Amino acid sequence: MTQSLWLATSESVSLPSLTDSTTCDVCIIGGGLTGLYTAYVLAKAGVDVVLLEANTHISHGTTGHSTGKLTAQHGLLYANIMEKLSVEEARLYYQLNQLAVEKALQLLPKESIQQVDSMLYCQTKEGYKQLLNEWNAYKVLNIKAKITSETELPFAITKALSMSHQAQINPVSVCNFLVKKALSMGARLYANTRVQQLRLAQNDLHTENKMSVQYNKLILGTHYPIEAFKGLQLFKLSNSRSYMVASKISDTFHGQYLSVDFPSRSIRTTTINDEHYILLGGANHTAGQTTNTEPFYDAIQNEMKEHFEQEPLFRWSAQDIETPDMVPYVGNISHSTPNVFIATGYRKWGISNSFVAGDLLSSLITGAKAEDGATALYAPTRTKFGAQFMQMLKVGGFVAKEFVTGYVKHANAPTCTHLGCKTKWNDADETWDCPCHGSRFNAQGEVLEGPAVFPLKLE
Repeated sequence: MTQSLWLATSESVSLPSLTDSTTCDVCIIGGGLTGLYTAYVLAKAGVDVVLLEANTHISHGTTGHSTGKLTAQHGLLYANIMEKLSVEEARLYYQLNQLAVEKALQLLPKESIQQVDSMLYCQTKEGYKQLLNEWNAYKVLNIKAKITSETELPFAITKALSMSHQAQINPVSVCNFLVKKALSMGARLYANTRVQQLRLAQNDLHTENKMSVQYNKLILGTHYPIEAFKGLQLFKLSNSRSYMVASKISDTFHGQYLSVDFPSRSIRTTTINDEHYILLGGANHTAGQTTNTEPFYDAIQNEMKEHFEQEPLFRWSAQDIETPDMVPYVGNISHSTPNVFIATGYRKWGISNSFVAGDLLSSLITGAKAEDGATALYAPTRTKFGAQFMQMLKVGGFVAKEFVTGYVKHANAPTCTHLGCKTKWNDADETWDCPCHGSRFNAQGEVLEGPAVFPLKLE
């Protein structure tokens, strides 16, 4: 079935919708891991928090479609960050994400999190070269790791780069836990409450069922921020979609794996209700760029059968956003709007970065001391003009091209309610996908993923 393993096997905590207008110190838009953890941390600090989730249940967006890997090993990252930024910033990024792993292991219940080793592996000469380059970066950054030939994978590898003391979670179970913790601290959480209008000058917002929330500070934890254009973040984010399948397996692995070769593959196992499952993912492409996505599913389904001798029981896709320098945007959206904050651009590594974001946003709002350098490293306003300008040309140029050609090639397709691009029908997922900024709608035209907030007009 086209459904996430996590959502199919774990029932989300039920939350009411917002039925009366209200006021609060901090309003959080988005009920994924970032929003829920931030709500918990702020409420624990005594802040009056209201959280609004558009879906009928929390964790049904990006979080519930993730791999659930909670690790500081984010692919071939550290060598790249050292080139794009600096050794000090790369080291800080690692330290913040490793601290997130350790905090989560302390906070979360044992049934929701398991400690594992994370491994990058290769099967080609080029992959081995990249792996050694990443290992050299680890040495410079004092990241404890080792090169090994030993894995649990049922196929030959060249080498693997292993990082110990990492973790993996059931993302829906973790979100359910955080809902209960946030509520116990006094946070007010609402589902099935879609925000349709933000009035930043008035410090209020309006929902589709005509309720209003007056706030002092606003956090956009919606994966692709509604108001990102205020700080031009909209044109500095690229959107990609990847695919996952899951099947039952006889036993679980002690590690979680990610290949560095092309096409990349992600592998991990989990246990849910005493049943063991294996998850295999990969096959990335620019979101909304293709209508026939079945071949992406076919590729990983065939590998599941070949390597693990299992027919996929679940399959799903996920959408991820990347910033130009590979570090997320977490913090004040722009100098002109000091009371509006965002958290986005996790580049497929939103589990650890959600915990980083929650602690950082809480410190910015409450005035508590953040980890030295964290605010500047993650700041949406950080000055990286050259890289951002090139990314703006790349993404903005693609948007402009799709806006024009979309009307020529798909004149009868529904128009995205965000900026007016023509959507494309996705056969495999049965969704209308926008190639401009990644908005997705179901067959009935209802919004599944933003930045669009209004449904499609289907003739």
